[in-house]
Amino acid sequence: MLRITEKDSFASRKREVEAVLVAWKESVTKVPTVVEREFRSKLMISIIYHDSALEGEVLSHSEIQAATDTSIISDSSLIPAYESITNFHGALTVALQLAAEEKKVPIRLELIRQLYGILNPAAKETKFAYRSDNPLHRLYYHSISAPDDVPAKMKVLDTWLKSDEFGRLEPIVKASHVHWRLMRVFPWLVQSGRLSRILSLLILEQEGCPLAVVHSVDRQAYYEALKDDSPKALTEIYMEAVETTASSSLRVYEEAAAF
Repeated sequence: MLRITEKDSFASRKREVEAVLVAWKESVTKVPTVVEREFRSKLMISIIYHDSALEGEVLSHSEIQAATDTSIISDSSLIPAYESITNFHGALTVALQLAAEEKKVPIRLELIRQLYGILNPAAKETKFAYRSDNPLHRLYYHSISAPDDVPAKMKVLDTWLKSDEFGRLEPIVKASHVHWRLMRVFPWLVQSGRLSRILSLLILEQEGCPLAVVHSVDRQAYYEALKDDSPKALTEIYMEAVETTASSSLRVYEEAAAF
């Protein structure tokens, strides 16, 4: 749950998070592989659960497991309901695999389309055509680009991703800024939110940071951050989310070391 208040300065909050990350990075090198793997598995379930909540979908742990674990035989009538979960899990898995490669995968428009094609396979049939109108009913209420402006805005985004400015950003700032910028364009009617969050997770993983889980209780704060004219509020949410994951993993590692 968010702890940042108006009295907190961004700089002091940043120092607090950095201190936790230093401890986390030191701990990761010492934890047994089996403990890290188990925590990672639970973290993936948590990401799917809370991400679905941000999209207005309430899922149970068993539903997520049934949709993502191929060893579980599910009722065939439930397969369509699991489709969005399996697509999200598939896109996230590919993103994290790419992030783990020794040579950093460039964050470019081509990668954005690749991940979107996993999230929404039907988009491949239209060659990833951008939205041609504004959604009448939508989950997010922030300002988005006019349909005619989307192609140009995506080119601007791609140019920025290639810039030195983007390359110099610190990991958490980089993740939140990509998220905020892509959501301001909102290139596709469906899955643009999930796509933005997956890209952010890819960046965090690539930069050696804990994965950010934007919790369901912070849903309204997340929506409000997207409305802002700058990514600052969203960066604060990401700082909190990264710190929470780091703190949670540290507790798990310490408990494992005690046995």
